[in-house]
Amino acid sequence: MKLNWKLPLLLGAAGAALMVPEMAAFAQDAAAEAAPVAEAAAEAAPTLSAGDTAWMLVSSVLVLLMTVPGLALFYGGLARSKNMLSVLTQVLGILCVVSIIWVVYGYSLAFGEGNAFIGDFSKLFLKGVAPDSLSGTIPEYVFVLFQMTFACITPALIVGAFAERAKFSAVLLFSALWVTFIYFPMCHMVWAGTGLLFNDGALDFAGGTVVHINSGVAALVATFFFGKRIGFGKEAMPPHSLVFTMVGAALLWVGWFGFNAGSALSAGSTAGLAAINTFVATAAAGLAWLFVEWIAKGKPSLLGLASGVVAGLVAITPACGTAGPLGAIVLGAVAAVFCFFFVTVVKNALGYDDSFDVFGVHGVGGIVGAIGTGIAASSAFGGVGYAEGVTMGAQLFIQLKSVIITILVSGIGSAILLFIVNLVIGLRVPADAEREGLDVAEHGERAYN
Repeated sequence: MKLNWKLPLLLGAAGAALMVPEMAAFAQDAAAEAAPVAEAAAEAAPTLSAGDTAWMLVSSVLVLLMTVPGLALFYGGLARSKNMLSVLTQVLGILCVVSIIWVVYGYSLAFGEGNAFIGDFSKLFLKGVAPDSLSGTIPEYVFVLFQMTFACITPALIVGAFAERAKFSAVLLFSALWVTFIYFPMCHMVWAGTGLLFNDGALDFAGGTVVHINSGVAALVATFFFGKRIGFGKEAMPPHSLVFTMVGAALLWVGWFGFNAGSALSAGSTAGLAAINTFVATAAAGLAWLFVEWIAKGKPSLLGLASGVVAGLVAITPACGTAGPLGAIVLGAVAAVFCFFFVTVVKNALGYDDSFDVFGVHGVGGIVGAIGTGIAASSAFGGVGYAEGVTMGAQLFIQLKSVIITILVSGIGSAILLFIVNLVIGLRVPADAEREGLDVAEHGERAYN
């Protein structure tokens, strides 16, 4: 039989013609299924926001303003004139040292993957961070910068506890060790996505535990290692310039908007909530301290008003992004009363020499604020509410646990580090140097000539 060579071609053409509609339908179905996936991937991919980036750059500068000149002037004014420059040098020196440590390994330990307690060295020397890499909607470099300002100011807060008697070399060494073994782990536990307290559901929007309780407890421990200043309790040691202290407090308040509202990491509604809470809680705390002092001592003082302002700033820090304005006002006022009591009653009763009341304001204010966050976040008080299935009682328990863990980590860790520094180079200047003043004895210069 003779085969027609055209037959296979005809059959193939017919088959292809029959397959075309089916292939087209299959392609359409596949495209329809892939469309939601592609859309979800596009939504999940982070994109740069110029507005968020601009706000975070401004916030970083505002937090830097808190340290120098804000904190430096606040503490410097509280010191006696012979120790003014020593305080300024300590704060500025810590800022410089910690900023370098942060870039070398601090950012990696704080925000690297790691485990529940500490990060890893995957971002050593900012490895993997490039100008075009993003953290949310902002460049990762900007996130690194913002968090660096927090790392710098936290150990600088501790300076106020042992001012007027500490070796400058001991201050720098202790600060370097403290951020490494205390601050970076606490930062990771609270703010890194894999951290212990983060996963536990602890609310700390801008650093009630990480910054204030952490530094306040370390300050209290330091007062026992350094001992009392010569003449403490026997001679008057008034601040040499309340003008500087008031200017410093004002700069702290202004800078704190970057500290709190910047912690939203975007220029949105949460930043607005944090900003107004930072304003009204601080005002309420200043008034509360002022009136309580007025009743207790007969006169309202500028130092009391400034101290109340700082206490309010501290207290609202963990709650600023979750509380409502009315809750913030109550929280600020309550914290100021507690801080006043500790500074004027408890400190005198126990007799410890916390030179500028770091524990009384930052430690106590941070504790009240961190626990109070569990109440102020309730929608019944104008807050944003709790996570699904979480009650106020449950959140309060979580907040209390976070406070206890912070106290233990900072208290025990700081004691070990102070012991080591004292053993290696000594903590305190000689008695003659303390009497002369640290400006001349440690730095060879005077604030006033």
